Amino acid sequence: MILPNYLIFPLLTIIAYLLGSIPWGVVLTRIFTSVDIKKQGSGNIGTTNVSRVAGSTLGMLTFIGDVLKGAVPVFLAFVLTAGNQFVDEAFLATVALAAFFGHLYPLYMNFKNGGKGVATCAGCFVVLAPLACLMALFVFVVILLSAKRVSGGSLAATAVLPWAVWFTAGSIWFTAGAVIMAISVFIRHSANINRIIAGTEPGFKDRN
Repeated sequence: MILPNYLIFPLLTIIAYLLGSIPWGVVLTRIFTSVDIKKQGSGNIGTTNVSRVAGSTLGMLTFIGDVLKGAVPVFLAFVLTAGNQFVDEAFLATVALAAFFGHLYPLYMNFKNGGKGVATCAGCFVVLAPLACLMALFVFVVILLSAKRVSGGSLAATAVLPWAVWFTAGSIWFTAGAVIMAISVFIRHSANINRIIAGTEPGFKDRN
């Protein structure tokens, strides 16, 4: 059953934001450790800091959770709007952005201490533009293996994503969403960028 447009648009956008707001790094470290991830390491709640502070298993679970909270609402948008010709790419991009900004500014943490957005961005585009996401992943792996820096790989992949989305999907709305996310990711990584320039950014196997 397809819901009326006036209900489905705001409903899916709200759901996307609420799912994006789930701070998996905080949830998992509170359940399985005594660590306050916001006060340990870099203080970030994402995969890299969770891995360094609480171990690779929780780091991987955090990554999966952050990817899914981008992928799930976008997939729901596709499924629930199937056959609804009024729904267009602008709406799907809006749902993706709602999930992404939920991760950056989570409701459950008073809009503070959100993650840097890379995994959730990837989750969104696994659904919106899977080939573009695969291209960005390739760039991430190449930079990670050569530079040994997660942040460097993340930034390189994010920079490539808008171009890859336009090349593979040809959607101005999906591309615009990728540009907005890429800019936000770079802003969130400003401290990492400064450390990369200074040569003090830790490697992916280093612990703070």
